[in-house]
Amino acid sequence: MPDDSFGLSTDWTFEATRASRHYRRDRIKDVVRELHRAPAFRIVKAAGFAPDWTLYFLYLADGQITPAHRFTLGQLRAMGRKLLLVCAAPTPDDLPTGLDELADALIWKGLSGYDFSAYAVGLRHIAARSGGANVLVLNDSVLGPFSDLEPLLARARWDLTGFTASSIYENHIQSYAFVMRGVTRWRLRSLWSVFLPGMAFDRFNAVVRCQETRFARIASRHMSVGALWYAGNVERPDPALFGAAHLLELGFPFIKRSTIGKYRHMLDPEIVTRLERRLISCGHPPGL
Repeated sequence: MPDDSFGLSTDWTFEATRASRHYRRDRIKDVVRELHRAPAFRIVKAAGFAPDWTLYFLYLADGQITPAHRFTLGQLRAMGRKLLLVCAAPTPDDLPTGLDELADALIWKGLSGYDFSAYAVGLRHIAARSGGANVLVLNDSVLGPFSDLEPLLARARWDLTGFTASSIYENHIQSYAFVMRGVTRWRLRSLWSVFLPGMAFDRFNAVVRCQETRFARIASRHMSVGALWYAGNVERPDPALFGAAHLLELGFPFIKRSTIGKYRHMLDPEIVTRLERRLISCGHPPGL
């Protein structure tokens, strides 16, 4: 049962559900038509051993770090965890100068492949160089964090923990941010059909169908899986979007970039204004 009037359950242990036959058929089409060679990558600065890592994926099509990126980098570095940046840019030479000085490890990858291709490269590198580490993973579709992450990381009691989970299509954790404990080569091998060695999808819908919505279910065969907040309400299935303001009141540390960007028209203008004011009050720079 939901814990609040918005329909959110707190500290939810994953329960598998089944996607529709039509959705499963589309997955097969994606594998046949949309699966391509994974983007090239290069390890610019190798990781060393540490028990706790943060993996942050940045999409830098123009080779520039935005003020929002710099804000997030500052917040992540202040946590005291080792920081691995996986940056998508046209070529390694297009990476911003001095980026390696902002992180403990740095990997360049090509522009194709979406976030899961970055996660795959980064997690495999950590497994090889720092096996058994606990890893906080996030991408630059979120702004922040705007609150202390440590209490939330302490609540992440599963081997794989999403910050939010949704029931749309099938129960799944949302992949903009998650925590994976005990990252080893074996653990990643058990997730091969999600992180697709040597392969990647280049279309957003294929990534959602074949990777994001399958991630928790495949992982649950080999490890414990859960989420800090779960939206089982099919009328508002995306908690990070439709529940953005409510989640902030509950201690959620991020604001999805799309809530004040391309999907702002889907939200009540008053809620968008509240989110923008929150950014200002937290010292976030203007712009996305």
